[in-house]
Amino acid sequence: MKKNKIIFWIATIFIVIWEGVMPLGTLLFAPQYMNAGTKPLGYPDYFAYALIICKVLGVIAIAIPQFPAKLKEWAYAGLTFSLLFAFISHACVDQNITYMLLPLIVLGILMLSYVYRSKLAGTSRASQQNAYTGASAIS
Repeated sequence: MKKNKIIFWIATIFIVIWEGVMPLGTLLFAPQYMNAGTKPLGYPDYFAYALIICKVLGVIAIAIPQFPAKLKEWAYAGLTFSLLFAFISHACVDQNITYMLLPLIVLGILMLSYVYRSKLAGTSRASQQNAYTGASAIS
């Protein structure tokens, strides 16, 4: 259980930093670089702003334990689509292997966070159900 929590939080903190803090930092402290990643791919300037807002909202939903599970599922799905489309965009436009692999690596870490969140949620549901029914955790 403790190992699952540690893996979940390490993966989740990485996602929060990579998908939330870094883009927000760019928006606040270096706005001239806001569209540095999307402009060469042919996306309009406003797309970068919308992407950052959605990423920040997604990582907030994932990182805060009190958010509803349904909202967390949507956040994981949104970040997954974002990373998949980043890979597809780079594969179609610039075909730079580094730019293509980076979203897939981050997607792998996002998947790790999702899998371990599900394991933790399953463990906590089982213990809550056992406490409610009076069953022991061993039975």
